[in-house]
Amino acid sequence: MGGIWASLQTGDWMTRQRVRLWAFAVLAASVAGLGFLLITSDGLNDYQGRPLATDFSNVYAAGTYVLDGTPGAAFDPASQHARERAIFGEKTPFYGWHYPPFFLFVAGLLALLPYIPALVVWQLATLALYLGMLFAILRGSSAAGTPLARDPLGLLLAIAFPAVFVNIGHGHNGLLTAALLGGALLVIDRRPVLAGVLIGLLAYKPQFGMMIPLVLAVTGRWRTFLSATSTVLAMAAVTTLAFGADIWSHFIGSMPFTREVVLEQGGTGWHKIQSVFSWVRMWGGSVALAYAAQGAVAAALAIALASLWRSGVPYRLKAAALPIAAVLATPYSLDYDLVVLAPAIAFMAAEGLERGFAFWEKTALALLWLMPLVARALAEQILFPLGVVSMLLVFLLVMRRAMASGTVPHWQSAVHPIK
Repeated sequence: MGGIWASLQTGDWMTRQRVRLWAFAVLAASVAGLGFLLITSDGLNDYQGRPLATDFSNVYAAGTYVLDGTPGAAFDPASQHARERAIFGEKTPFYGWHYPPFFLFVAGLLALLPYIPALVVWQLATLALYLGMLFAILRGSSAAGTPLARDPLGLLLAIAFPAVFVNIGHGHNGLLTAALLGGALLVIDRRPVLAGVLIGLLAYKPQFGMMIPLVLAVTGRWRTFLSATSTVLAMAAVTTLAFGADIWSHFIGSMPFTREVVLEQGGTGWHKIQSVFSWVRMWGGSVALAYAAQGAVAAALAIALASLWRSGVPYRLKAAALPIAAVLATPYSLDYDLVVLAPAIAFMAAEGLERGFAFWEKTALALLWLMPLVARALAEQILFPLGVVSMLLVFLLVMRRAMASGTVPHWQSAVHPIK
């Protein structure tokens, strides 16, 4: 038993052969699962009568309203459900449209195509952006003198990351969110205006934006801050010109439904939402207690991030911490959103491969990588919030490593190079 514990602590169990085997196994199982859905589908629906790539149906349905000249109808749950049933059949479950009006441009463009081609274009385009972002992170790093971007194992891990297939199975936008945030972190020092544009484009997922302005403000990155703000204002202006000023009243009017039914009452399912808020609600806590717990975690994350980003620790630690904090800080993050953790894993892995891994880091990163595969099932079956626990664990290990760097109060940590 002691040998197993020591191996988990040092991460020595993570040989290249085992990592490759696990990644291939997860990739094969994920591809088989998607293949099963396609083979057993009936037209646009899967064997359970749901639209293929379930949540993409709400994007496509909203896009048809854009083409009809009535984009505001997407924000009305009854109208949105009626359009989904008209496209996919009367038994289609409700998939709500909860995005700011900016995202109607994407929905409208995709709706110009038939559903399946639109889905394929969406998945391939966002997957390419995601892979390009991770390749760029690894391109500037090396292990044993070999650039990580040339290591095929890195590409395998990027594609086989379970969150990718959770996202693809839902036809969601996590790949795009990860690409924008990871891309901004890559260029924020070299091209601050471009970083601001990428951050501004993230406004279609506003729940992930709480920690980003804080980091920009406490580090004095005002060019990036102004660029992001200008991007959001420009998108708002173009949206208003394209859809009319009343599109904002439709959006604001839909927010109570999203907050009360989807989040507070758990209409989506507590097991799907990977947040502290959902954890409290899943265990029977009140809405007030859930908000209080979520707020306390968000405040602690904000303090930790401000300290980390103002310190002189290696940049990759800062870049690894921000995506994790962005997901943990919001009460509304689902398992398909966990693709956003990919740049955090890549930055932390690159740091460890160059400088050596401290105790528990390799095992914790492996847990974070594998977690999206089982997080929903564990929460549903045994009410265990693995998603939140694993994210908190890795965030704490990032902070511990920062403290051990010598530029902030020292925390002794034995470091082991990769084998």
